[in-house]
Amino acid sequence: MASKHNTSGNRTRSPLSIFAVIGLCCFFYILGAWQRSGFGKGDSIALEVTKQTDCNIFTNLNFETHHNDVEIVEHSKPKAVVFKPCDLKYTDYTPCQEQDHAMKFPRDNMIYRERHCPAEEEKLHCLIPAPKGYMTPFEWPKSRDYVHYANVPHKSLTVEKAVQNWVQFKGNVFKFPGGGTMFPQGADAYIDELASVIPIADGSVRTALDTGCGVASWGAYMMKRNVLAMSFAPRDNHEAQVQFALERGVPAVIGVLGSIKLPYPSRAFDMAQCSRCLIPWTANDGMYLMEVDRVLRPGGYWVLSGPPINWKTYYKTWKRSKEDLKAEQRKIEELAERLCWEKKYEKGDIAIFQKKVNDKSCLRKSANICESRDADDVWYKKMETCVNPFPKVSSSSEVAGGELKKYPARLFAVPPRIAKGLVDGVSAESYQEDNKLWKKHVNAYKRINKLIGTARYRNMMDMNAGLGGFAASLESPKSWVMNVVPTVAKNTLGVIYERGLIGIYHDWCEGFSTYPRTYDFIHANGVFSLYQNKCNFEDILLEMDRILRPEGAVIFRDDVDVLNKVRKIAGGMRWNTKMMDHEDGPLVPEKILVAVKQYWVGSSGNSTSNDQ
Repeated sequence: MASKHNTSGNRTRSPLSIFAVIGLCCFFYILGAWQRSGFGKGDSIALEVTKQTDCNIFTNLNFETHHNDVEIVEHSKPKAVVFKPCDLKYTDYTPCQEQDHAMKFPRDNMIYRERHCPAEEEKLHCLIPAPKGYMTPFEWPKSRDYVHYANVPHKSLTVEKAVQNWVQFKGNVFKFPGGGTMFPQGADAYIDELASVIPIADGSVRTALDTGCGVASWGAYMMKRNVLAMSFAPRDNHEAQVQFALERGVPAVIGVLGSIKLPYPSRAFDMAQCSRCLIPWTANDGMYLMEVDRVLRPGGYWVLSGPPINWKTYYKTWKRSKEDLKAEQRKIEELAERLCWEKKYEKGDIAIFQKKVNDKSCLRKSANICESRDADDVWYKKMETCVNPFPKVSSSSEVAGGELKKYPARLFAVPPRIAKGLVDGVSAESYQEDNKLWKKHVNAYKRINKLIGTARYRNMMDMNAGLGGFAASLESPKSWVMNVVPTVAKNTLGVIYERGLIGIYHDWCEGFSTYPRTYDFIHANGVFSLYQNKCNFEDILLEMDRILRPEGAVIFRDDVDVLNKVRKIAGGMRWNTKMMDHEDGPLVPEKILVAVKQYWVGSSGNSTSNDQ
């Protein structure tokens, strides 16, 4: 074995080889500096790979509010199709409730005001622009009373409803005094009168339905009574009623009582109201009142203020005969009796009915009972002229469908639908585990984005709400969550309402029933796995972009392979994105993708605008 001191094999290096080594070192040093300076491609490619594989909690996404245009930074090598802005005429585009398209449908039973979505070849594949001068909305509760004119530049309501105290235009803002057609003294005074009959203050009433809501002042003022109102109005010649409501920070959707069932489960609402909503309650043998009965909980209340109530005072103003109005009110009261509703109050402009808690004391006169066994199967299903039966009870004092605890206790109590085993695969134990899991997830979200839970994100949406655990974990007067249960998922919306939360059925292959820029934050848990073989990811993401405010945020939670596809599409949508590990670590295949929509507005040149 050779000794390490044996030098017989060593050779003396020549000066030429030393110079060659030094020369190579200099060459690679200069090459590296050239690439780093931006003229080469190597470092930019490495940077993209780093971005794709970085799963650490980040601090560089900007969640703060801005009111000026932000420069759009394009990557040197786009990884996806870059979506261009739509024409400015689409600023308020509502794909399934567009006026021009609606006029092709019959006017009978308001069919033309219902959802009519574009065919695949008619869908827009561009980004809906915000109007010039768009600003982050005022924070709640100021937003209840003030809206930036630039965000909803429509003044027609200030003229058409000027005497009814709905909305006023002052300077560069709209002011909402809290008035309404049937409550000129303000929503608070109106609600006080309702509360003299209905137990609003003690938590018995938590969810409410406002049919034909106008600008949703009733819902806005019910919120301070800890009541969540689901308000709806059609997209009609009164521009932007629902848009105003959402801009104020009040839950609302575009909708109408027409020929299709409402997108809510049975026994959902503690109360419903019509304040001069102009719905023909006696038409079609009382079909619309029967639909309200379907979604009204046993023991719930229905409020009618406006025609024909107090007809003796208003018949001349309404330009109708006494006989006609008297007959209409009598027919409404007959229908109410068939529905097992009892009139509890009538004074001045207001009548209040209460639905019986079960059918043991009903005195129905030949009520036509619905044959369908599933009163929650409603998506695009025709409304029927029939009464949905009460769930069976064993005693006259038992609440049909199960008695609910008063709010807020009902938020985490086991909902009756689960306690009775009516939700397939969900037990009381798995429900409690789901609540624990979502508290953990939401805590992780708050570490990622510190604006979650603050007034900055007022209008929130959960695109695949499950049992409502995300919304329950976030419950706060600062925000509300629209819990969406996809029509292709397990039907859990009844559970969500029993918890004292609100939501809606929807198919994400179609446009959502809202105006653009109406949500501050969107949560998408498993949505893209759910729709993987049902419709294009691109269509769902463009719809998310449409309803998300500039500088709004999205959190996706899904399988890593699915999220990589989502991230590639989002890369062309002017969203800043970041992939992150599951809170339990990098070995979990489920990941979190966080996105922030950049601020940009439309311009006359049909492109994004940085112009002043």
